Amino acid sequence: MKRVIGIGETVLDILFKNDQPQKAVPGGSTFNSIVSLGRAGVPCAMVTETGGDHIGDIICRFLEANGVSSEYVCRHQGTKSHITLAFLNEQNDAQYEFYKDHATDLLDNTLPEVTSEDIVLFGSFFAVNPVIRPVVSTFLRGARDVGAWLYYDVNFRKNHIAELPQIIGNIEENMRLANVVRGSMEDFEYLYGLKEGETIYERVKHFCDTLILTDGARTIRVFTPQGCETYPVAPIETVSTVGAGDNFNAGCLYAKLHGINDHASRIAMAQRWSQDVCRQIGNNISDSLAAQLRAVIDTEP
Repeated sequence: MKRVIGIGETVLDILFKNDQPQKAVPGGSTFNSIVSLGRAGVPCAMVTETGGDHIGDIICRFLEANGVSSEYVCRHQGTKSHITLAFLNEQNDAQYEFYKDHATDLLDNTLPEVTSEDIVLFGSFFAVNPVIRPVVSTFLRGARDVGAWLYYDVNFRKNHIAELPQIIGNIEENMRLANVVRGSMEDFEYLYGLKEGETIYERVKHFCDTLILTDGARTIRVFTPQGCETYPVAPIETVSTVGAGDNFNAGCLYAKLHGINDHASRIAMAQRWSQDVCRQIGNNISDSLAAQLRAVIDTEP
């Protein structure tokens, strides 16, 4: 089976409801996707960095427990791991506070050797951070050169708007390298001040011709040179939306790995994963869904 390689940041997420902590679990956008794929039985590798502290130990154990090797986790002795606080509102959407020092980010360990059979998932600030950009850019360009399939989740946070002039070139290079760009309406409003899907695609298509545009609980749109396809989002009762987008990405990649090539079926799979994680406090798919997905893999030739 093909392998999924994720490259992104890792944090310890502490989730709050009514200002009271509910759960602490390792997280990070790409990290959440990779862990869910690992739970589903997909061979995965995670390229990330963390501190040489107890939280770093928790993160590495969590990866291993979910079938993901910690071989490519860069541990920095003498530094502290990042922490994110997620405060759930009445609609169970999260507002975040970040406790991290990106100046300490460093990727100086061994990186996986990418092949044409691999999928590379990347995104968020980690993928554009000027401190580690030379390593990340070289890795992504190498992956593209050997024929790997690249999926870029923009996932641009409001707290980085002041840095946009320094990193917009990195964001656009990422889009240029990607086979698929996934972003939210909010992402592109922050990046370009654009609020219309068609206008957003007109900008993005200069870099990548396939855009998956999400908008929270509203309609999902997939733009390609052949036109725009729309997919409704089924209403569900949510417990937490913290891992919704990350598991949407994971579901898309799971579908591709299993030869599902039409957009409708891929989006349906992505929504299945996203909705599953929204029904619980946590960042990853449930044990029951993971077991169903592993059973599919076990029956494949």
